[in-house]
Amino acid sequence: MFRRLLVGAVLVAGLSAPARAAEVDPLLPAETESVLFVNVRQILDSELIKKYALGQIKQALAGNDAKKMLEKLGLDPLKDVDRVTAGSWGKDKEDMNAVFIVRGKFDPEKLFKAAEAEAKNNGDKVAIVSDGKYKLVKFTTDESPKPIYAAAADEKTLIAGTDKKLVTDTLAVAEKGAAKPRLKKDLAALVLKQDEKASMYAAGLVEGKTDGVQIPPGLPGVDPMKLAKQLEKMHSFAMTVRLTTDVSLEAAVGMKDADAADDFGATVENLIMTVKQFLPLLANQQPNVKPLIDEISKTLKSKVKDKDVLVNLKLSAEAIGKAAGSGD
Repeated sequence: MFRRLLVGAVLVAGLSAPARAAEVDPLLPAETESVLFVNVRQILDSELIKKYALGQIKQALAGNDAKKMLEKLGLDPLKDVDRVTAGSWGKDKEDMNAVFIVRGKFDPEKLFKAAEAEAKNNGDKVAIVSDGKYKLVKFTTDESPKPIYAAAADEKTLIAGTDKKLVTDTLAVAEKGAAKPRLKKDLAALVLKQDEKASMYAAGLVEGKTDGVQIPPGLPGVDPMKLAKQLEKMHSFAMTVRLTTDVSLEAAVGMKDADAADDFGATVENLIMTVKQFLPLLANQQPNVKPLIDEISKTLKSKVKDKDVLVNLKLSAEAIGKAAGSGD
């Protein structure tokens, strides 16, 4: 699963120069191999979300069940959550570990009392567990192979993770007021290149993790064996999404050297050209998405810069609205 996600990141989207350097969250564990950052506040405040999605979000949160639960938690997701940072690492889906750091404004006591009440009513899904001086909330779901443990570090920070000790260790770091990043040097440098004002970004080191990737046969314009060899020379990846009045997607695939970048860049360019040839067929079948497809054809581009293969795509709010069935 992890490898398929990496291949998707390589083949689909795209990173250009960031507008403002991101910060490395000091609570991220040293084992972290990839970082996902979601700027919740920026997304909710973007004109695109306000116009096309905020109403539906508010309606969902106003439902009886959701409203009651949020009242118990003392939480308003539209106001109280600012950003979420996740660090993950592992060989595959079963081995994957992650720590989630949620920044915002919270009432720790109210959150814990609500969790205690839920544990009494739904003990097979929610439980209160202890680890030394810490009390954590344990969530078990059918969708995840591992339970999730969570606790509030303070009124501004929630910590969650796939392992109890990961969470308690992170809580201990938060208590000490750690200021220095714990990430590997290369990963920290990659994160610092990202844009903290973006709606979201993902960045990670993948050297050695793309070896032996199985490329499905039959992909138009792709030599599976050649692509598999090219992916083995991947060093890093980064993707950025910006929601403003428009949507822009940017990605960068860092390769072992300039020759590897040139080689992989040619494959990506060929793949993009093949995709663009098939887009008109989709437009004929679904006329409402034609404006969106037209923009993809015009703005989806790739280039090679030093050791990086860069891909960019930009979509207007007008085209997105028409594809979604909006008249304006």
